[in-house]
Amino acid sequence: MPPGFIQRFFFPALTGKFVVRLLLVGLVSYLVFSYLLIPLRIQGRSMEPTYHDGSFAFCWRPAYLFTPPERFDVVVIRYAGHRVMLLKRILALEGETLEFRRGDLYINGQKVAEPYVQNHSNWDLPPRRVDPGKVYVVGDNRDTVMERHRFGQVSRNRIVGGVIL
Repeated sequence: MPPGFIQRFFFPALTGKFVVRLLLVGLVSYLVFSYLLIPLRIQGRSMEPTYHDGSFAFCWRPAYLFTPPERFDVVVIRYAGHRVMLLKRILALEGETLEFRRGDLYINGQKVAEPYVQNHSNWDLPPRRVDPGKVYVVGDNRDTVMERHRFGQVSRNRIVGGVIL
């Protein structure tokens, strides 16, 4: 066999330009999917029916770079470290009062419709005021008892970004 036959036969495209392009694509992909558009695999039923267990979504980190989060936004919250994140819906903003009466949401004493909740619960939660710099988050799936849910006030700096399907 002539020298370089195996490389030319099996890897004809491994030229200098190809390797540079391959490294550039790899670097850009790493930066985009690590810092801007974080892939998420959803585990659990807390956001059903909006997001299903085992489904896939993306966290868009720049979502709240120039605008604050708004009520009913679905956000990704850093729960523990950089690996564990939760998807939750913002129900109340700082300074507002939130309560549940037999499963119905009241903000500042006014009943608020929640069309994204399929199975209304019988949750009762006394009024609570959202502290400055925080938002109040809850999952969409409310057909189980309150004690099984992670919800409540979250500091705005723990919000990683918004969710993109």
